[in-house]
Amino acid sequence: MNKNDGMNYAPQGKPKPVVGAGEFPFAAISLDHGHIYGMCNGLIEAGGELRWVYDPDPKKVEAFVKRYPQVKPADSEEQILNDPEIRLVAGAAIPALRCDLGLRVMEHGKDYFTDKCPFTTLEQLERARKKTAETGLKYAVYYSERLHVESAVYAGQLIQDGAIGRVVQVIGTGPHRISAPTRPDWFFKKDMYGGILCDIGSHQIEQFLYFSGARDARVIASKVANYKHKQYPELEDFGDATLVADNGATNYFRVDWLTPDGLGTWGDGRTIILGTDGYIELRKYIDIARDKEGDQLYLVNHEGEHHLSLRGKVGFPFFGQLILDCLNRTENAMTQEHAFKAAELCLKAQEQAVRVE
Repeated sequence: MNKNDGMNYAPQGKPKPVVGAGEFPFAAISLDHGHIYGMCNGLIEAGGELRWVYDPDPKKVEAFVKRYPQVKPADSEEQILNDPEIRLVAGAAIPALRCDLGLRVMEHGKDYFTDKCPFTTLEQLERARKKTAETGLKYAVYYSERLHVESAVYAGQLIQDGAIGRVVQVIGTGPHRISAPTRPDWFFKKDMYGGILCDIGSHQIEQFLYFSGARDARVIASKVANYKHKQYPELEDFGDATLVADNGATNYFRVDWLTPDGLGTWGDGRTIILGTDGYIELRKYIDIARDKEGDQLYLVNHEGEHHLSLRGKVGFPFFGQLILDCLNRTENAMTQEHAFKAAELCLKAQEQAVRVE
């Protein structure tokens, strides 16, 4: 796993299968973003069988097969979609193309698991909502900065156990290293990536809804800018937003592509969760100038001050829950309403953002 390159950050956990061998065959289509590796790692560790892969770029397929030698390259997308044994298709297409891929997958009777952001327009979101309502199939989203981060998983457990009382505010920072020379052309085209709040802002809004227990929220204010990378006029390298949830909790988050080269990882992602009886701070990927290891959780409540180092100790339950949800038609990993609401709010934050010059 490359700690310096967020696009190819693919956590690996311990195998914890929830199904037997061959019970959950799945496939990968569209390898445009490196998150596909994290998605497949999680499903395989939960017992899924990665059977097929397809991408029009043979070099991407070659690299994928090298990582997963058990997978079989398909001649076409249709070969995978027409395989009746495949239960789910995982995809990390160019963001603007993720919705159309998902609709094709669901039209063939399969559940869909996409990288974030799941949409770049509200029109795409409405088409996906209509298709899931018609078919009863899943349009699952890989909000990895909560689902594939052990400190974030444990924070959710602490909150559910009442460790900090009622959550009243979530503050999130999501800085990323741009690594511009390694980025594909679409990364710099706004109609392809959707804007910074739509893209990496989606992580922040999803975790706010989850940690606060909210079902909906309003975007109060949002801003975007391109402070440093003027050679890419359609890039936004900074964005922030303020939201208020339907249950009264508030949120502020900041995302950027300004991580300095001296940081020992691709981004110093942090989350501060304030409750009525305490607070939690997550230092997800590094504890700067103190510990290169991520997944550091700090908890302060009426019982005292606590520090927990959680790397390798919690696991990633989402993937096993998703597999069982697909098999049992349940919603324990993440509800469809929640996945779509996080997407809707990031699109609205992007749509109404003030451009700072």
